[in-house]
Amino acid sequence: MTLVDVRTPDPKRFIPGATGDWEVIVGMEVHAQVLSNSKLFSGASTEFGKPQNSNVSLVDAAMPGMLPVINEECVKQAVRTGLGLKAQINKRSLFDRKNYFYPDLPQGYQISQFKDPIVGEGKIVISLGPDRQGQFEDIEIGIERLHLEQDAGKSMHDQHATMSYVDLNRSGVALMEIVSKPDMRSSDEAKAYMTKLRSIVRYLGTCDGNMDEGSMRADVNVSVRRPGEGFGTRCEIKNVNSIRFIGQAIEYEARRQIGILEEGGKIDQETRLFDPNKGETRSMRSKEDAHDYRYFPDPDLLPLEFDDAFIKALEVDLPELPDDKKERFVRELGLSIYDASVLVSEKAIADYFEAVAAGRDGKTAANWVINDLLGALNRTGKDIEQTPVSPAQLGAIIDLIKAGTISGKIAKDLFEIVLTEGGDPAEIVEARGMKQVTDTGAIEKAVDEIIAANPDQVEKVKAKPTMAAWFVGQVMKATGGKANPQAVQALVKAKLGIEE
Repeated sequence: MTLVDVRTPDPKRFIPGATGDWEVIVGMEVHAQVLSNSKLFSGASTEFGKPQNSNVSLVDAAMPGMLPVINEECVKQAVRTGLGLKAQINKRSLFDRKNYFYPDLPQGYQISQFKDPIVGEGKIVISLGPDRQGQFEDIEIGIERLHLEQDAGKSMHDQHATMSYVDLNRSGVALMEIVSKPDMRSSDEAKAYMTKLRSIVRYLGTCDGNMDEGSMRADVNVSVRRPGEGFGTRCEIKNVNSIRFIGQAIEYEARRQIGILEEGGKIDQETRLFDPNKGETRSMRSKEDAHDYRYFPDPDLLPLEFDDAFIKALEVDLPELPDDKKERFVRELGLSIYDASVLVSEKAIADYFEAVAAGRDGKTAANWVINDLLGALNRTGKDIEQTPVSPAQLGAIIDLIKAGTISGKIAKDLFEIVLTEGGDPAEIVEARGMKQVTDTGAIEKAVDEIIAANPDQVEKVKAKPTMAAWFVGQVMKATGGKANPQAVQALVKAKLGIEE
């Protein structure tokens, strides 16, 4: 790939060193496991968590005479992903053999794509922010290519004192390698890129994005340079399986390289590993180039060819993607860019929100989903798929507020009950006597009692009318928060002679 610098150096992203400022350059190669029931070239299952070596066909184990047969669904998934990345779909692509030798690679080569990938150049727009002024910065990150390849097996070195074991369950599983251009200039940009890419493939249903299971992992290429100079020598940090670790690895590696260069040394192109326990990278091996792998077209596989109709049929069935959904939330529901960004960050969150917002005020629904629901899930360490509060339950709470059956304060208490105990919100309100008091006679009685019991406060209100809020609070307290707040405020002002 030809390296092209498309970014103008930005001082706010510079890293200060002992001898001046530096700029970090980041590119990523993300391996995303294709969502498919079977592997790329065999009918073996891809189910996660099965016993070692139980998802292995004769093809995966490279038994003599076994020939690969392409899985059409994996091809479709790659094309869908390319369309989601607004990328060029290549109607003719080739599979190549990438030759290297490792115990968990039974064939002695990996079937991949080299010069002719299935997907060409595309782009992802990431958004950083908000800043102190509440503004977001959109940055376009180029996609160089997406190609299909088969995964290797897994070597396990901790199962026996003197031997290593090999599990071939993963061998032959379809991967999409999504290669970015070297367009990122900070660890924050890299984390935003990985977050956005994971969101896109999850929306598309082409990869589950479960980094903790290894179905999405990144090789992170890092180099540093003086601002305005050419690209420096890069080091590749292999198989980083957490967005947080990606940020930490880049921060450490950039500092490591800056330290070497400022002391007069040079950077060796190499492959490194990130140790999350120590928060540092360490050398793994010298970095291979393409010629080291002796790529050549796989003689067992014909060129992959399809027409415009094949692509169009996949394109028309694409779901609404995060950027389009965010724009719609802002345009049609009046949400802020920040709220819309939070809600579209995960497809499951967006789906939940839309179920709550259906037929209701979008801003109100967004506030409850973001502040109350997601806040509660964060406190309890759960994600949206594990929520104990269904969209119907949260929608019912919002409906009770709108109907005047409960106040906003009571609604907060009701939400906590539903969160911890479950149940129908309307039935809970009825059974526990949580309806707000709208009887002005009862409210007036409470106001009169509070005023009569606090003559000193009445005098203070005459000098400072804003002190009337104290009486409102006392009345709400006396009524257990059930009094209608608007009615209380109106009566307090009337009784104390405060003009609107």
